[in-house]
Amino acid sequence: MAMEKRPGLGDVTRGRILFGGDYNPEQWPEETWHEDVRLMKDAGVNSVTLGVFSWARLEPRPGERDFGWLDRLMDLTHDHGIGVVLATPTSSPPPWLGHLHPDTLPVDQDGRTEWWGGRQHFSHSSAVYRRYAAAITEDLAARYGNHPALTMWHINNEYCTYDWGPEAAARFRRWLQDRYGTLAELNDAWGTAFWSQGYGDWAEVHTPRHAHYLKNPAQVLDFKRFTSDMLLECYVAERDIVRRHTPRLPVTSNFMPLWSGQDAWRWAEEEDVVSVDLYPDPRDPFGAQAGALVQDMTRSQARGPWMLMEQAAGPVNWRGVNHPKPRGLNRLWSLQAVARGADAVCYFQWRQSRQGAEKFHSGMVSHAGERGRTYQEVKRLGAELARISAEVTGSHTANDIAVLHDWHSWWAGAHEGRLSTQVDYAQVLTAWHRALWEAHLATDFAHPEHDLSAYKLVVVPQLYSLSDAAIDNLLAYTRQGGTLVAGFLTGIADEDDRVRAGGMDGRLRELFGIRTLHEWWPLDAGEEVECDGFRGTLWSEEIEKDEDATAEAVFKGGELDGLPAALRKGRARYLATLPEADRLRALLAQFASEADVRPVLDRLPAGVEAVRRGDLLFVLNHSRESVTVEVPGTHHDLLTGTTVTDELTLDRYGVVVLRP
Repeated sequence: MAMEKRPGLGDVTRGRILFGGDYNPEQWPEETWHEDVRLMKDAGVNSVTLGVFSWARLEPRPGERDFGWLDRLMDLTHDHGIGVVLATPTSSPPPWLGHLHPDTLPVDQDGRTEWWGGRQHFSHSSAVYRRYAAAITEDLAARYGNHPALTMWHINNEYCTYDWGPEAAARFRRWLQDRYGTLAELNDAWGTAFWSQGYGDWAEVHTPRHAHYLKNPAQVLDFKRFTSDMLLECYVAERDIVRRHTPRLPVTSNFMPLWSGQDAWRWAEEEDVVSVDLYPDPRDPFGAQAGALVQDMTRSQARGPWMLMEQAAGPVNWRGVNHPKPRGLNRLWSLQAVARGADAVCYFQWRQSRQGAEKFHSGMVSHAGERGRTYQEVKRLGAELARISAEVTGSHTANDIAVLHDWHSWWAGAHEGRLSTQVDYAQVLTAWHRALWEAHLATDFAHPEHDLSAYKLVVVPQLYSLSDAAIDNLLAYTRQGGTLVAGFLTGIADEDDRVRAGGMDGRLRELFGIRTLHEWWPLDAGEEVECDGFRGTLWSEEIEKDEDATAEAVFKGGELDGLPAALRKGRARYLATLPEADRLRALLAQFASEADVRPVLDRLPAGVEAVRRGDLLFVLNHSRESVTVEVPGTHHDLLTGTTVTDELTLDRYGVVVLRP
């Protein structure tokens, strides 16, 4: 029997880019609501997210319900043509829940309770928390499932809670029993013969709390897997409740960008709409690339259009120094997200709060009000998104390059007993993506076990842990004629964090032309190693190559003098160091060219990005200077209605959306 098609983002957008953000009207007197919807209409807002942090207002005491205010608000938004993404409020339980049921509060690895007064103060493993969360979700879905304003469900918010407490420990033991079956299998997977850690009774197994010295890395790895799974159980439980009431409406929950606590590949399979929050630092010279990385990853998880659930219209409040966005930057980064597949551009939040922990976090309406620059820029953006919506929404463009990424490998490689704390997985991944971005090469992300046959070039910045299935997948990809480039510390361990014989899986050593990996030589902070034509950073390796492999670069001087720094065998390449940024960019551009992958536009100035989405060409100037860009042929700019022939001039932070 054919599976029923699940609803998706297209069922909500219907030819429009969703534009709006989190709306928290419970913070304001009711007369403000009418002013809000007037300003929303003026700004082109067509979607708001309600109820994210409203549990205490909706359920002021156990079992009580106060829906009257939300009834009026749902009616008000509908009367003004504004759709509602209704959130379950379960990310921030009311104080009474923790007071009456302390077991619902998470416990840290030192055994300390995390109390209410902030947010995310819930134990994902608590049966009591889950029961109350299900009850409020059930009542929300029953009351508003047929309301004409409702367009989508948003479950919880930024799932990120760890718990080392007793109820979590009991759930961890059951999770381990399901995974391994017997204690013998657990002891083998965890390598408990080391340091006399063998378990003889399941009751002895606990969450990896504070220890005198290094914790068992396999135990920590499984605890991270368990945490992601428990949070996913919470999401699925609430999702299934609202889906039962409203099978026609899609469901989402917002990821945090490149956060280590969730296996987002697995989570994305359970979501109807993949959404993410994105907050690059306006002062970060690589802020545009940081945004592009998250956008590429989210689009790949969604396998198509996705939702930008949160961004800031101005400054945030949680950095050491919180800088506002210069004039035009909010528009630029919003359109960058659209270029990379977003069919929804939303903010936290609509109106800047006057009280609470985030009163200095910006809103679409800042403390300056309607006349403030922030709102005026938001209003301009809303009009432009409406102008291009019909030709953008639903479109998708396949890319020729895949960057491989896996949360389990990240978790395994992050053990505190690793060879170098200078090597940070997220930084290595970012360095490789940045090199491709600066070379104007468009990328997708993929899991190492995904079908890679559509890609001409696959790059592996670093995957310390690889399953046998993943390794077989990489071998099959190269046998089929694909070009593979891998960085250091790839294929070192299996899924249980057991080091592969020879220090790297033998199949990968054969693939890359490595006869023997004698030693790893991590570099100190700031240390570099000379290679042919470039300097290596972070890492180096003592490698003996096969006779049929070519050393495309060797180390110069020191203990590794003359040994391979970059190897090639057939269509597979291996880098035993992290080349300095300019050289990494040049190398990856060379490898892409050899694989017949070209930039979207040639001869782009530095800081200018060109992205194709469907038939449209987005050209974005991330520099603070005016630039001239060659764009062969004649195009129509959807933003201005003007015709562009062969070249165009972009002011600082300028954008064009060109149709041939």
